[in-house]
Amino acid sequence: MIQQNQQKKPDNIKTVFEHEKLLFKPEDKLYQALQAFHGENGVPFFSLINKGVKFNSYVGVIQVGKTLIEVLPKTDNSGAKKDDWRNILIAMIKQVGMFNVKTPSHANLKLKSNSILDLYFDLFLNEVEQLLHRGLIRKYRRICENQKALNGALKFNKHISENMIHKERFYVSHSTYDRHHTLHQIIFKTIKLIKALNTSRFLDSKIGSLLLNFPEMKDISVSEGLFNRIFHNRKSEPYRQAIEISRLLLLNYHPDVSKGYNNVLALMFDMNTLFEKYIANMIRRAAKGEYCVKTQSSKHFWRSRSTSVYKVIRPDIVITKDNEIWILDTKWKIPFDNRPSDDDLKQMYAYSLQFGAKSSYLLYPEYPNSQRHRGYFQEPKNSNNPHEEIQCSTFPIPVLCGNSLNAHIGGEILSALKN
Repeated sequence: MIQQNQQKKPDNIKTVFEHEKLLFKPEDKLYQALQAFHGENGVPFFSLINKGVKFNSYVGVIQVGKTLIEVLPKTDNSGAKKDDWRNILIAMIKQVGMFNVKTPSHANLKLKSNSILDLYFDLFLNEVEQLLHRGLIRKYRRICENQKALNGALKFNKHISENMIHKERFYVSHSTYDRHHTLHQIIFKTIKLIKALNTSRFLDSKIGSLLLNFPEMKDISVSEGLFNRIFHNRKSEPYRQAIEISRLLLLNYHPDVSKGYNNVLALMFDMNTLFEKYIANMIRRAAKGEYCVKTQSSKHFWRSRSTSVYKVIRPDIVITKDNEIWILDTKWKIPFDNRPSDDDLKQMYAYSLQFGAKSSYLLYPEYPNSQRHRGYFQEPKNSNNPHEEIQCSTFPIPVLCGNSLNAHIGGEILSALKN
């Protein structure tokens, strides 16, 4: 008997850190598949180099056939191992809400996962199990078919062409109330996709059980437009999480139409965006309503006189309290020579002027020998306030505490604003 936490391993697992390289032999099928996936237009996750690929500032997983490439984040301030960085990535994703961990089944997750991909699979399967337990909803849909009774609106032209011989039949259009609707078609398609991609033996029984208990649905083509047309009401609200995960998986799946065995699923996250959202959430938790914390607030800073074209600036985080304003910009990178770059400082200067902030901070992940630079912008000679400084400081963020995420990072940032 197979134990529940035993896993079947993928054909191959490659774990790298962001900005690292993977080198291949030219005849390597994985290399050829990645080249095909990259294509002429490229992808943001990696770039092609001589005899290999170089990963960018995206983290997550790329599964090619049964080969899994896992890309993990890393700063230079820790000797943490790959397992530690995998756990850190999962914790950051949970913190920003990309995993919904409110239900007991998620809290008791026992997967010894190879990657975040298994966690998304398990989360989706748990959501569908809950839907089945609750009872699948029915919806009205319009169908056209031949019937032996005149039930609905007779489609005359179609009736004549279809039933010249079978006079006892009627081709009609009518409404039916059943479970065969778009939500269930999307979910069923996702279950089939997970079955094809799954490498965890822990999930095999869940997938098999769902395929037995979930009603068979016709295959549908999925697109961004299909998901954008879905609006949840009181009855369909419990489907929201499952549909969101379906959207993530189905729209990032790239079937290999030429050979059929190098299908690609790319579940990747921009580390700069993830870091920004993580820091903002941690600050909100620490602020407890005492501060107003907004992300991606925008202002117009230039407009054309001859056209309606204008330019917008958008700092990562704007914090306000009473009449004080602080601008924070997160940078998931190690500054060269332990100093902020000219471009970063010019960006902060523009933010401070447009938002009326007297203090701004560049937040970098902490690294060996990192220093906090306290500084200010020099006012021009014709300034009306020659004695009023606009401060701008760098703040190396201690993201890690040992080999796990720093739970007090939000409070540490707010304490720095007061000093």
